[in-house]
Amino acid sequence: MTSTFTPLRAVRPVATTPRGTVWWLTAGGVVAGPLFLAAGLAQGLTRDGFHFTRNAISQLALGEAGWVQTLSFVVTGALLLAGAAGLRRALHGGPAGTWAPALVGVFGVSFWAAAAFPADAGAGFPAGAPEATVMSGHGAAHMAAGMIGYLALCAAFVVLARPLAARGLRGWAVASRAMTVAVLVGFMASGATVLAFTAGAGLGLLWLSAVTARLADAPADHRSAAVPAGGK
Repeated sequence: MTSTFTPLRAVRPVATTPRGTVWWLTAGGVVAGPLFLAAGLAQGLTRDGFHFTRNAISQLALGEAGWVQTLSFVVTGALLLAGAAGLRRALHGGPAGTWAPALVGVFGVSFWAAAAFPADAGAGFPAGAPEATVMSGHGAAHMAAGMIGYLALCAAFVVLARPLAARGLRGWAVASRAMTVAVLVGFMASGATVLAFTAGAGLGLLWLSAVTARLADAPADHRSAAVPAGGK
């Protein structure tokens, strides 16, 4: 009796990362934003002379207790880089799997730059500081790091919309693109009130946390592929 089955040349398994491992790797990106904002809120409510309507969270790195905010920058940057590595595994390659983690990584490094180059004093903080802010070299570097970091984050949101849609999360995909606009609007409105900048930055951090958790919870389905004889 002659077999009618097509012989298999090889079975090529597609490399996968266990779901639990992906979750632990992306945990950094999930907790980074809420942890940073919670630390900023706690300090802002307890530091003399600090007012959220006049001062940016970055200024909390100034003064005697400034080391707390500096540490927050360093830890947040490390958590974001860990989250970027987790996203790379959760996305399983492709353009989004390359660019989104890279952009989130740039965002993470911007927090380290913010720690290395503190913001300028001004608007009455630290206590006793003049109202006017005089731009220094380290203050300019701090602002540049923040601008580059958040532009990278906004680009990451646009890139992540495609894998979200591919997983059937079309509402999340639309929201991810819309979040880019919301963050940029907050930055543009910062000239009128620093609170708009804080809100826009905080919104971006929280959305990154949410979308990272969602992608880790709904990874793409990759199975082993059997290649028939003569196939590629």
